[in-house]
Amino acid sequence: MRDIVRGGMLAAAAGAALAAGFAAPAMAQRDPAYAAARAEGKVGEGRDGYLAIVGQPTPALQRLVDDINIKRRAVYAKKARENNATIEEFAFTAGCQAIARTVPGEKYQGPDGSWKTRTSAPPDRDPRCP
Repeated sequence: MRDIVRGGMLAAAAGAALAAGFAAPAMAQRDPAYAAARAEGKVGEGRDGYLAIVGQPTPALQRLVDDINIKRRAVYAKKARENNATIEEFAFTAGCQAIARTVPGEKYQGPDGSWKTRTSAPPDRDPRCP
């Protein structure tokens, strides 16, 4: 029962973070380099809640991904503290929601760790996702 309640609290907290606390990553999405990398399938949403490089990294792409992930981790840390959760728990739940928000053509990590390209169908998410 505690896990169900905790999962619900994490889902609600992740939803709040995605709505209010993702200002930094949302601003990064306006970056033309980020938008191009995402549209070209060079980056994708990882199942751990962090952006990842799909394929061959370049120094510029690595810097971009690192910058976004540093900002995400700061949001996750703050929201995890506020909700008495670990950063990893919060990041996982946020990752579930980020994958759900992908649009056709974007890359995301499936439950088995493989990279998938979103179609018009719902993404293949981890069964533990809220």
